[in-house]
Formats: sequence, structure tokens, C-alpha cells
Amino acid sequence: MGKRFAGIDIGSRTIELVVVDTSGKIVDSLQTDTGFDPMTAARKLIHGMDYDRIMATGYGRNLFEISFDTLTVTEIKAHATGARTFFPDAHTVLDIGGQDSKAISLFETGRVKKFEMNDRCAAGTGKFLEIMAKTLGFDIESFGREALLSEKDIAISSMCTVFAESEVTSLIAGGKNRREIARGLHTSVIQRAAGMINRVSSTGDIVFTGGVAKNPCMRQLLAETLGRNVLTPEDPQLVGALGAALLAMEIP
Repeated sequence: MGKRFAGIDIGSRTIELVVVDTSGKIVDSLQTDTGFDPMTAARKLIHGMDYDRIMATGYGRNLFEISFDTLTVTEIKAHATGARTFFPDAHTVLDIGGQDSKAISLFETGRVKKFEMNDRCAAGTGKFLEIMAKTLGFDIESFGREALLSEKDIAISSMCTVFAESEVTSLIAGGKNRREIARGLHTSVIQRAAGMINRVSSTGDIVFTGGVAKNPCMRQLLAETLGRNVLTPEDPQLVGALGAALLAMEIP
């Protein structure tokens, strides 16, 4: 058996593990909830997994480096590398995870050219959508589908999670349509993401990664708002871990 290289993406909501062979093909992948003890969850995920080298990314990468004495890579570089593997001609990447969002532009070579990151506020992240879905009585898996069933949206004036939640509660009490509120919430997140993207890249396809990329309303509104083609990997949550695994393979 040839060498195998692993990448682990320790996010705020989930942890992904990807193992590739020397050709860069994915030979194994696993996912688990981060929970309250990320390192215990990570240890269980890698237990019994066969690999020669592992590289960590995600918000928990530094803790993983200390716990397992291994290499790390930024989420920016990991997602850029993973996105180009799925879409080799990509020059723009949008990653929206549970805790932050990132817009990345790439050179022709695939190296990071410029990026913007929102990591100071829950607004514009998966956590924001998760809270709003719960407030509206939807589960996160159906939230985007329900929003798409509305032909119009109700504008949400506040992007602060606490105030937006209060605003949504008031709209529900006022008898407003839940799907229209849901679409308005999706629109508010996309407007923030679109601003980030426009500041780093103005043309070309956009590769959408992270857990929020599974949301069909987010994908549709992103394409409509920017007038650009949106490409989504089959499992957008694996992109960071895949990038880390491929970067681990490049180390001499």
C-alpha cells in the first residue's frame, strides 16, 4: 500500500477528516459533531485511521497541533487548495461555516491572491441561520427549501443576531408569513457575502464551500445577486479537510 495523507478540519460545528492517496484521490472520509470537547471528538475520528501524515485546519487547528504534535494550515489556504481540486479553473471561493465566512480570490496558479473574512459577528454565518431557523420553527435541513417556496421576502433590518431574532419574533407575532421571513433572512446573509466577494473578485465562477453551501436558497440567491455561476462540490463540508490533506502530501 502506498502512502496516505490526512487532513482534518476542526470547525465550530463539525469536524471533517479526509484521507488521500499519492494521486490525491480521496480514499476515506469521516465527519462528526465538534461538541463541547473538540480534541476528544478529533481523537475518536482519527482512531484506527491509516495515514502517514496529518495536517489540521479550522478554528481548532492550533489546539490540535499542541495535542497531536502535527502541522497546521490556515482555513484560507486549505479551502483554496480543496476548491481548485474540484474546480481547477476556479478563481473565487466563498466559504461559509458555522462560525465565520471567507471570500477568497486566487491567482491562475491557485495561490491565494486576496481574501476577506468575517469572524467577529455571527451574522452571515451558519450559526446565524441555525438560530433563525429555530426561531421560525424550521429545522436547518429544510430551512433553505422552505425559503425558496416564497416568491418574495420580508426585509430584516438588523444583522445583529440578537436583534434579528427579536425582529423575527415580532414579525411572527404580527402574523407575517414564515417563508417570506425565511427568504428575507437568507437575503440578508447573501448581501453580506456578496459584498465580501465583490471586494476580492468581480468576475468569474464562484466555488461555494462549507456547511451553508448545502442550503439551496443560499446557492440560488448568491447566483442571482451577483449574476455569476455558483459551483458547489458534492460535499462542500469536506473541502477544507481535503485541502489540508493535499497540502500534507506536498511536504517533502
